[in-house]
Amino acid sequence: MHELTKVPSTRRPDLHVATDGEFTGWRTWVRDSFESHIGPFWHKIEDDGSVRSAFRVEKKHLNGSGNVHGGCFMAFADYCLFAIATHELDGPAVTTNFACDFLDAAREGELVECVGEVSRAGGSLIFLRGKLTSAGRPLFTFSGTIKRVKRKPALQPNA
Repeated sequence: MHELTKVPSTRRPDLHVATDGEFTGWRTWVRDSFESHIGPFWHKIEDDGSVRSAFRVEKKHLNGSGNVHGGCFMAFADYCLFAIATHELDGPAVTTNFACDFLDAAREGELVECVGEVSRAGGSLIFLRGKLTSAGRPLFTFSGTIKRVKRKPALQPNA
């Protein structure tokens, strides 16, 4: 596992940056225990403002045939939705729609990368699409919708 350090930001205290290894300088979120368990998934903002996400395929990502499990691609793509929307988000949000197409398989050791774009960002909905590749080979395409949500007050016990 990579050594992580917090990005000094009160806006995103859950955003961490790798300080060593293959993904030095790349970011990840640590608030989602499922993503932390199946990842690590990483993203970085390129010089042109676009967002690139990636993960290195490990044995834990594989199905019984030795290919990346479809659910892993889907979970990574969902992570990518939020990375791609990073310039549009200023608070909590949830995925409300997700569609995908499986194009090819990836195997252990491959680097799976994602690039995408915001198709439209409105008041509460953000529409996005992206593509996963490995060494330029298309693996998976997806589209999704993220809904900005208001924080609900915490429930008080016995209230």
